[in-house]
Amino acid sequence: MLLAAAVVLMLFVVPPWLGVTLVALALVAEIGELVLWRRVLDRIRVTTGAEGLVGEVGEAITACDPEGSVRIRGEIWKARADPPAARGERILVEAVDGLTLAVAPAAARSGSRMSSADIATRGEG
Repeated sequence: MLLAAAVVLMLFVVPPWLGVTLVALALVAEIGELVLWRRVLDRIRVTTGAEGLVGEVGEAITACDPEGSVRIRGEIWKARADPPAARGERILVEAVDGLTLAVAPAAARSGSRMSSADIATRGEG
């Protein structure tokens, strides 16, 4: 945007020598902005797809003894639970195997890397 404004100024408003200077400065600013955003965005790890479900909290919509269905982020998934999870119980996703989630009751994993406060805030309300 800055580069486009500098070109318009060069063509219609300012003397040619000043216009060329403005375009050069705008080009340097644009390149600097690209480098800055590239460095910032490279630090952000995006977790999408099935791998992003690990650590999520959901709800067992059928009894998982050992297999059943769970709801995570509004989606229904097949799940295998160890230990078994009752219908309506909060579950924690531990792994993804194809289209089946390996889950455990959230209460059974209170000593895991997620605290009970994390489980309460990440679950569906």
